[in-house]
This record gives sequence, structure tokens and C-alpha cells, in this order.
Amino acid sequence: MMQALQDSLVATAQGLPVTLAIWIAAVLLGMAGGFVVGALRFFSPWPLALPLSVAVEAVRGTPFLVQCFLLYFGGPFIGIDLAPLTAGLLALSVYGAAYFSEVFRAGFMAVPPGQLEVARMLGLSRFQAVLRIMLPVIALGVLPSLANLCVILIKETAVLSIITVPELTFRVQGVGTATFAFAETMLVLALVYWALAELTAWGARAAERRIERALAA
Repeated sequence: MMQALQDSLVATAQGLPVTLAIWIAAVLLGMAGGFVVGALRFFSPWPLALPLSVAVEAVRGTPFLVQCFLLYFGGPFIGIDLAPLTAGLLALSVYGAAYFSEVFRAGFMAVPPGQLEVARMLGLSRFQAVLRIMLPVIALGVLPSLANLCVILIKETAVLSIITVPELTFRVQGVGTATFAFAETMLVLALVYWALAELTAWGARAAERRIERALAA
């Protein structure tokens, strides 16, 4: 048992940097893409908003596991042959962007229309109004949802083990397969993911307090 735990810790040290790198990159790309898609869906006329809505619902309506399989194993049939790490990052980023777009769109809808009208009266463009007036208000309102999605994405990185991305779950599962100590290795894995989720939640609460102080000032 002790040997299995030691091997699990070594595997954690090997896989955790990969998991964190994929997660951080996917969160940043997903938020950026989600913000753009959410803004386009909110501000654009329906001929542009409708295809985006269909794409978002398609991603949100299918399991992430299936999306990974389709991209990695089905991609070569249409000329998209990606390395496991690249495919995993792309799949997680697109998956996150679909959910982030809904959060940002809801944030746009929560801002009173009068604020945009006042901004236009002051001579601000729509982009300036979004950046200077709407975004600070939206940030405070959507932060809990964004934090929740970040926690979901850190757990979804475990799915990437099925396409042989050498992340945390892939490494620790390898120890369990080699030692047959599945309970011990899965316990270590669960504790690591739990710690990452708690750290993310703590960071979100700290950011929320900071935004509140900035708005109050």
C-alpha cells in the first residue's frame, strides 16, 4: 500500500504540471472565445446570432467525452490529424467557450438598457460602452458562475486521459494498473482534484471581494 501511495505521488508530480497547463490555457481561451461569442449573440442580428446559438447548443448538448473521441479519432477522416495534447486542449477550450458564452450573454442581459443609452449620449461607441461601463458590472455578476465553470473544467481534464494525454489522471491510473492498488491511487487522485477545486473557489472569492471594493471606490 505504501509503495502504491509513493508511486501515486510521483505520478502526481509528473502529471499535475500538464493538467494545470492545459486547464489554464483552456480557461483563458474558453473565456476569450466565450466572451466574443456571447457578445455577438447579444448584439448581432439574428442571421448571425442563430448559427452561433446552434453551435453553442450542440457543444453543450453532447458529452465532452464524445467530443474528445470525435475530434481525436474522427478528425483524421476529414484531414484533421492532431497530437493528443493539441486535440485535448482544443476540445476543452471549445467546450469551455460554449458554456462561458452563456454566462457572458446572461451578464449582458442583466445590465439595464439605460446604461447603454447614457453611454451613447456621452459619445461612447458600443465597444467603449461595453468595456468601460458594462464589463465591470458584468464581472461582479458572473464571477461565481465563471468560478464554477473553472472548477468543472479542471475536473473535465481527467477525460483527456482517454486520448492518452499524459495529464494527472493518465499518470495516476497507470500506477493503479501496474500495482492493482486502484483504491489507493484513486483516493490520491480525488484529493488532488478536490484541492485544486478548493483553491479555485478561494481565488474566485478573493477576486469578487476585490471587484466589490473597486466598484465601491
